[in-house]
Amino acid sequence: MNQTALHVSASVQTDTTSISRQLADRLIRQLEDNGQISQVIQRDLSDNQVELLTANHVGAYYTQPADRTAEQKQLLTRSDEFLNELKAADVLIISSPMYNFSVPAVLKAWIDLICRVGETFRYTENGPEGLSAIRKAYLVVATGGAPVGSEADFLVPYLTRIMNFIGIQDVEVVAADRTSADQPAAIAKAHEQIANLSSSAA
Repeated sequence: MNQTALHVSASVQTDTTSISRQLADRLIRQLEDNGQISQVIQRDLSDNQVELLTANHVGAYYTQPADRTAEQKQLLTRSDEFLNELKAADVLIISSPMYNFSVPAVLKAWIDLICRVGETFRYTENGPEGLSAIRKAYLVVATGGAPVGSEADFLVPYLTRIMNFIGIQDVEVVAADRTSADQPAAIAKAHEQIANLSSSAA
């Protein structure tokens, strides 16, 4: 199966210290070994090069491409780069820790740059409609103390909602939660989840 995965990693920790990164790597290896993906686009947000959304961004979003000024086109360079990565992918993998019960700031900034009217969603008489051609997403998350699915979890529900908003309805979650309580057990549970993931990547 000749499919491309986009892996967006949001942890500020390195590959050797980040649980979410390590779990995503394990998931990617399994998908590759099973022939479900053949190549991976890596987008690491930890370099903090993701710009924050401004009023000028929003103005450019809602300006027809043919009518955008040179300044608006320049402003959307990074956003366009992220969108092109999404459009090149068949599978989306987001790996993220839980920071203060929700997503890291860089991941929220990435989301603000890829949720663009006419690109990843459009408005219809029935409400917003997602436009992404990606049909499968994996959310690989790690938490220190909050259980995934609890009232303190604003990470997974938010990311799932964003996936649905841009048109990705098939979302699977791999979670190593409450790692501060028992890290080996949390990681082992996540490894089991990866091993038991459905066989279809799209």
